[in-house]
Amino acid sequence: MDIVLLGSGNVATHLGGALVRAGHRIKQVYSRTEAHAKTLAAALDAAAISDLTAVDVHADIYIIAVRDDALAAVAAQLPATLRGIVTHTAGSVDMDVLASYATQYGVVYPVQTFSRVKAIDFSMIPIAVEASDEEAKRQLMQFASSLSGSVFPCDSRQRLSLHMAAVFACNFTNHLYAIAADILDEHDLDFDLIRPLILETARKVTAHQPKDVQTGPAVRNDVGTMQKHIGLLGSHPELVELYRYISNRIRNARGKT
Repeated sequence: MDIVLLGSGNVATHLGGALVRAGHRIKQVYSRTEAHAKTLAAALDAAAISDLTAVDVHADIYIIAVRDDALAAVAAQLPATLRGIVTHTAGSVDMDVLASYATQYGVVYPVQTFSRVKAIDFSMIPIAVEASDEEAKRQLMQFASSLSGSVFPCDSRQRLSLHMAAVFACNFTNHLYAIAADILDEHDLDFDLIRPLILETARKVTAHQPKDVQTGPAVRNDVGTMQKHIGLLGSHPELVELYRYISNRIRNARGKT
C-alpha cells in the first residue's frame, strides 16, 4: 500500500520502519519541523514535507502519528480530496475526531511503549483497529495484519480503557522503577541489583494473572516489615503516603480472593 506518514516522533519512527519491512511504500513523511521530516523520510526512502497542503492525495492510507492534543489540528489541515483512509494511532482519542475531515477513517493503535533508542519487533505488538465502515475495517484489518500477528477490532471506549490500563502497567510502573532507583542511590546501591527482580516479575505475569503471583509484605500482612519500610522513608512523606496507599490496595485485593 502507499502510505503517507504524518508525524516523525517515536511512534512514527518505529511504525515507518515496520511498514517498509512489511513491503509498504512510504510516499511522504510530514513534520511541522522540516529537519525532523527529512531525517525520517531519508530513512524510509520517502519525500519529506512540512506543509500539510502538500500532502499527496492519492495514497491508500494516511497515518496521523502525532501527540494526542495535536491530532485534530493536523486532521483539520489535510486536503479535502484525499483518496485513501485517514487513520490515527492514539489510544485515548475517539475515532470520530476524524469524521469531519475524511470519507473513510479509522484507528490503528499499537499497544506498546516506544523509545527511539530501543528496537521493537512489530510482529509481536497487539494492534487495535476501528473503522468508520465495514469496507474501511476490512482494509485496515488486512493492513494491520501485515505488521502484526495480533490484530483485533476495538471500539473507541474499549481502546480508551486499554490505553488507561497501559498507563498503569507501563507508565506508572516505570515511574515506580525510578523511585526504586532513587531509594537505592540514596543508600549507595546500584539499580542493577534489582533488574533480575524486575525481569522475573514481568515473566510471571506473562503466564499468570497478576493477582495470583503477588508477593511482598503487604500480601502477607507483614505489619512489622511495612513499618520498617515506612520508617526508612520518613524523610519522604509523599513516598510514605504512596507506600501506604499501594500496600492497602494489595491487602484489600488479597481479602477479596
